[in-house]
Amino acid sequence: MSDVTSYELDGPIAWLTINRPEARNALNLEVRSGLWEGVRRFNSDPSAKVLVLTGAGEKAFCAGGDLKEMSENELEVPPLDFLPQFGRNIEVEKPTIAAVNGVAYAGGFLLAQNCDLCIASENASFAVTEVKVGRGSPWAVPLPWLIPPRIAMEILLTGDPISASRAYSLGLVNSVVPLADLHNAAQTMAERIAANAPLSVRAAKRTIRLGTELPMSSAFEMSESIWDPVYRSLDAKEGPLAFVEKRAPQWKGI
Repeated sequence: MSDVTSYELDGPIAWLTINRPEARNALNLEVRSGLWEGVRRFNSDPSAKVLVLTGAGEKAFCAGGDLKEMSENELEVPPLDFLPQFGRNIEVEKPTIAAVNGVAYAGGFLLAQNCDLCIASENASFAVTEVKVGRGSPWAVPLPWLIPPRIAMEILLTGDPISASRAYSLGLVNSVVPLADLHNAAQTMAERIAANAPLSVRAAKRTIRLGTELPMSSAFEMSESIWDPVYRSLDAKEGPLAFVEKRAPQWKGI
């Protein structure tokens, strides 16, 4: 990994960290390259069951793009591969959690939005600030699915931040914890997910996405095909057998 990103395993949990706190973990070229490398490593790492994305320090998860670099490079429309966008320019079948430890603005908001789950520290805040600097946010398309459309409109049109507590009340964040507890809270949630049957977990993630992409009748039909191999798997036999034998299941992912 680069000097400004790190990838570490804590048991079955992969921690991908932006380590540029002196610049509020802004997304310069080196950070973006490190994020791509980390996500691809997670995808290909069979020992990693859940990815936690976070930032170093106590002030910023990620403040967004590096505006100085953008100005120097005269960046106009960012290419599609500018930054990993889960489900858009890279598929991530396994679960992801954003552990937001401060500001998540612009591209930082994008990263938090793209994760399946989000845990925030009490000092966290969220904003799509692009309107304040004349930039764009085409990646915000899923936002009205995550929160009420009028709130999404407020966030996008004003560029003003919302607090962690308001983000929680809107459903954008799963839980809010003291900053000192953020790492343990994210690790604990990730371990709870990692303990479950992996085929069921991945199918559940795919099922949730269907509702954003298809009419209800088509979504039901597609979900049947997603879950059919899960029902027929060895793990589907192992779960009930482990219950009968009063032991922890031994998942094989097949």
